Amino acid sequence: MPVGSKKGSVIFSDFRALGLYRNHIPHVVRYHKKHREFYAVTAVGNCFHTYNVSAYYVGNALPEDISYLATDRMLVYVANGRKVTAFARNKEVVHTYTGHGADVHLLLPFGDHVISVDRDNVVVVWDVESEEEYLQITFDKVSFEVSALMHPSTYLNKILFGSSQGGFQLWNVKSNKLLYTFPGWAVGVPVLQQVGWSIFILKAETELIHIFVVEELSAIHIVIFLAAGSPVGHIGLWDLEEKKLVCQMKDAHNTAVAGLTFLHGEPLLITNGADNSIQVSGGRLLRSCLAHCAPPTKVQHHGLNGHHILSAGMCDLLSHVAQLVDNKKKSKKKSLRYDELKLPAITIFASEIARQSDWDSIVACHRGYLMTNTWNYQKGSMGAHRLEPQCFNKNRALNVHAVGITSCGNFVVVGLSSGHIDVYNMQSSMHRGQYGEDKAHKGPVRGVSVDGLNQLIISAGADKLVKIWKFKPRKRVENFKFLGVHITNELSCLFLPFLTLSRKYLFLSDDTPQAFSPDGRWLITAAMDCTIRTWDLPSGCLVDCFLVDSAAVSLTMSPTGDFLASSHVDSLGIYLWSNNTLCSMVSLRPLPSDYEPTVIMLPGTCPNQGKGEEEGDLNSEVIDYESPEQLDQQLVTLSLLPDSRWKNLLHLDIIKKRNKPKEPPKVPKAAPFFMHTIPGLIPQFAPSEGSKQQEQVRETLKSQYYDGPVGMLKEMGLSGIDAELRGLAPDMGGDVSVLQDFLKMMANMLNSKRDFDLAQAYLALFLKLHLRLITQEPELMEEAYRVSEKLEEMWTSMQTLFNQSLCLLSYTKSALL
Repeated sequence: MPVGSKKGSVIFSDFRALGLYRNHIPHVVRYHKKHREFYAVTAVGNCFHTYNVSAYYVGNALPEDISYLATDRMLVYVANGRKVTAFARNKEVVHTYTGHGADVHLLLPFGDHVISVDRDNVVVVWDVESEEEYLQITFDKVSFEVSALMHPSTYLNKILFGSSQGGFQLWNVKSNKLLYTFPGWAVGVPVLQQVGWSIFILKAETELIHIFVVEELSAIHIVIFLAAGSPVGHIGLWDLEEKKLVCQMKDAHNTAVAGLTFLHGEPLLITNGADNSIQVSGGRLLRSCLAHCAPPTKVQHHGLNGHHILSAGMCDLLSHVAQLVDNKKKSKKKSLRYDELKLPAITIFASEIARQSDWDSIVACHRGYLMTNTWNYQKGSMGAHRLEPQCFNKNRALNVHAVGITSCGNFVVVGLSSGHIDVYNMQSSMHRGQYGEDKAHKGPVRGVSVDGLNQLIISAGADKLVKIWKFKPRKRVENFKFLGVHITNELSCLFLPFLTLSRKYLFLSDDTPQAFSPDGRWLITAAMDCTIRTWDLPSGCLVDCFLVDSAAVSLTMSPTGDFLASSHVDSLGIYLWSNNTLCSMVSLRPLPSDYEPTVIMLPGTCPNQGKGEEEGDLNSEVIDYESPEQLDQQLVTLSLLPDSRWKNLLHLDIIKKRNKPKEPPKVPKAAPFFMHTIPGLIPQFAPSEGSKQQEQVRETLKSQYYDGPVGMLKEMGLSGIDAELRGLAPDMGGDVSVLQDFLKMMANMLNSKRDFDLAQAYLALFLKLHLRLITQEPELMEEAYRVSEKLEEMWTSMQTLFNQSLCLLSYTKSALL
């Protein structure tokens, strides 16, 4: 398959999503009798999560996004597309119900049956065990569009349907009869919930909605028992008998409240919303599980093991904590709401683990703020210091554009929009100086980066200059001017010790998310065309490219190189991509200019546990490269045989003497004697295999086709090679011409530069055995002289190359870089 038609990514595979806990689908609660625990089930994309007090479990991924959830005492029912799937033990699919002609949007477990409603207004009653359709009811969408359903307690086989037109219908699903029609009101019915034993509570609740719709919550989105959630995130509690509002929990969620559930027998209320949070309240917030309610704009690994990621977004947890810690006193004094003094979104931050157990280890700057805040990682709270330059007298027209922390964790470097770069002590927040006589740049500072030894600092500004400073004396060492390039975003820099005079890779971002691999070999970039590209820095080639659903806004590579983390436009999660090169053989080649990447779906919350067909296609594209016996005719090539097959040929007599048994072998008392014969009219003894091999070697030597005898010698052991070379002598059955052919074979091996190690070993043993005979025969002397000249020529050339390499290596080890 050509490279241009390759699918997906060769380097990265989707792994899982972090920070996604729930969406706009209402949660459901089930009680496990054996565990005696309540479990809350929420939907996240095409997966569902199950929570209890101490942990949560992720169900298997489904082909489509989940549109509704329902539970009974044993199973979790999930509506996805036109199917309904039943899960047991959170992961095991036990039943699948198919037959709807449109997407299912409502579910209701009902004894041994489950009821589903699709967008075509078709109601189907399924038998749970047999998965067969028990009953189907079709409603007219114009007059009665089903929007809610419930089973009234003590009403056998009765189901109450609510419509978006405001009316109700009570059906007996066993006899398929309409029992009663309630005219209702002109307001649609989104939820039906029974209170007590009377079904008339529906009318009372609806009257409550009409009474309080304008004055208190402006609109009611969810009603359950005495609690109601509004589209703006408020939760109200009513006294149904008095028909009055008891209390409100304002801003319980940042978006509409999607689900409300009181736990049976406990004064606890579970709520969830589309703000990616689930909360447990009991008059006050008791516990919560929440993440970003707006897309994160910055992600960064924290620490050296790659297990922790810091993230910030337009509406993030750090800003919320800052509101509570920094502005609580001001809010009480001025009688203002917290959100009126809430800090703006974090635009950029930096972290270091070196001294995080001693003092704050994170610094962050907020949009439009001149002040830089410190944060404590271990406490998960805002720090004790506010880093703000005093010389500007709190000039609100200025703000922080760049921050950095030294590798020792003692200093913070802050770049301002005025062009100043200040240094603060992380422990005491004291100002320790600034770079430049007046200011570092003639425009806003776009980025700062400190090397690992606290020797150099690099700064980039909007004046198109990149400057290198000595960290401690704060003197400028060098600067670079980029012609025609506007530095508009964060500086990304990686310091690496190289053998050359260059000591760093430097890359400037122009609103482009980017990340370096830990070894500095790859640069991963993202663009607004939804591509994620991997560049090989030593060669400057693009080696990988793929498309995602939405453009990435931030990238970070783990310090161990096993995962790439990304955040995307309009996505609340942080997505992990596994590095395939760490666990499998990946062939990286430059991509052609006409390469067309394909779209890869963002990972889900369920970890990718297997290789799909698409990944199988990717692996099939890797060409099984078979190295030729010789890469080039000018290169000296070794045989790759183990040393034991040739290295001890000259010392074979010593080895035999050392391995000689102390006692002579004992002959068996009645050992049979067999000699193999050749079948025929005249009996003949068959020659031994050793004599056959000797004859083959001699014949191939005479034919001057030397690949055959060399291959035979490669397959022999040390004793066999020694016997073959001894058998070339005239007194052992050979003759002078065979000895001459062997020398020609050695000359051929040296000319071809193949099996160089074997040629040296075979030639050394040959000279040891037949040197006296060679000196007595002129033909052998002439051939040996040619072999000697060729051998001296090759060794001279190789010695020159060795000397050059040793000289360069000695220089690089001793030269001052």
